[in-house]
Amino acid sequence: MEIFLQTIGDFLWGIPMIILLSSTHLIMTAKTGFIQRKIFRGIKLSVRKNDADEGNISPFQALAASLASTIGTGNIIGLATAVSLGGAGAVFWCWITGIFGIATKYAESLLAIKYRVKSEDGEFNGGAMYILESRLHLKPLAKMFAFCTIISSIGIGCGVQINAISETLCNSFSFGKRIISISGLEIPAIPLFTGLIGGLLVCGVIFGGIKSIAAVCELFVPPMALLYILGNIIILIYNIDVLPETFSLIIRSAFSVTAAAGGLTGYNVGAAVRYGISRGLFSNEAGIGSSPLISSAAKCDDPLRQALIASTATFWDTGVLCLLSGLVTVSSVIKNDCIDLSRLSGGELTYAVFSCIPYIGKPILVFGLITFAFSTILGWSCYGEKCAEYLFGKNSVTVYRILYIAMVTAAPMIPLETMWSMADIFNALMAFPNLTALLLLRNEVREDTRNGIPSV
Repeated sequence: MEIFLQTIGDFLWGIPMIILLSSTHLIMTAKTGFIQRKIFRGIKLSVRKNDADEGNISPFQALAASLASTIGTGNIIGLATAVSLGGAGAVFWCWITGIFGIATKYAESLLAIKYRVKSEDGEFNGGAMYILESRLHLKPLAKMFAFCTIISSIGIGCGVQINAISETLCNSFSFGKRIISISGLEIPAIPLFTGLIGGLLVCGVIFGGIKSIAAVCELFVPPMALLYILGNIIILIYNIDVLPETFSLIIRSAFSVTAAAGGLTGYNVGAAVRYGISRGLFSNEAGIGSSPLISSAAKCDDPLRQALIASTATFWDTGVLCLLSGLVTVSSVIKNDCIDLSRLSGGELTYAVFSCIPYIGKPILVFGLITFAFSTILGWSCYGEKCAEYLFGKNSVTVYRILYIAMVTAAPMIPLETMWSMADIFNALMAFPNLTALLLLRNEVREDTRNGIPSV
């Protein structure tokens, strides 16, 4: 099954999807007049008060909820997986995907707000499915996007995250392999309790709806990200003697046509591009169309303003956090010859890298993975709810929440590599209809952008 899923993922993330995603990033960058240059203005706008009445949550809450979903295991294990499969050069392509992806995140958020609708109970809903159905009259693609988002939220946003927490705890503590016997059935202790505790915590938040999730994320995400950034900076200071070699290797490997033998250089540019872009997309979600599902609920009287705020999520996620994680991973592998990439999966490589850092390595890994993964679980539950409501009506949301919590409880028992393969597949299936909408409406992005961005 694992080989079958990986084969499908490799096919979907072959040359066609890489070209489609990269082309969209470049086209949106051109149409928006290189909106990336205004990213710091967007950061200032994100923390300013907005008195708009039209919307359900504040712009900062929308950004925090979006960051909660994007700042997850993709920033830690995802980067390590990219390096283990694509070499050091994958870090460069992951970062490039994020930088150009800022424009795509801006464009998809702008269109989502522009075409959002207000339900009978006063909630605002928007996203690729509404754009595809009402603006482009492509209802089959709209339904495809919504269905894939529901599956992705349960698998990627939930299953991958809680599974990663369980695996990290198992590797980090001496009692990680302990078995509990229940009625003759032997069950690993940490996966069992990780699922049960995770299910209870998630249940306590998501039944309050988007306002409850956004409020928790607003308090939880900023300190979580800042502490992880600080921890990575400390590790880079510890590895400062190999940082010049780290930067050089990342750049050289990103454009290496032929593979050398072994280690971080045993990969060619094809592997670096494939795994760097796919893991970059999994991390920042620019092009998938997920974040606009939350951005469209923000209080705003100017779609341009909220779109710029939304685009800063990609900057923080990939431009800062993924870059730091990539540098930590590659520099630690260079500094510690005992790490053998050919024998390690992404999760095992992550554990090996952070274990090499005396005293602070393991605590940073455990803290980062648990908090990042939990925040992602909360953020993706919003995405799935919105799409379930679109496909099956408001009454389906409760059923979806029950299924989501059940997946949180059960997922630690499923092999992590299987979950990553599923993530690749459904990321691609979500991205296709969303990118189609963006490309068809590319001129609307250009026309709106001419009006300018509110000054700070």
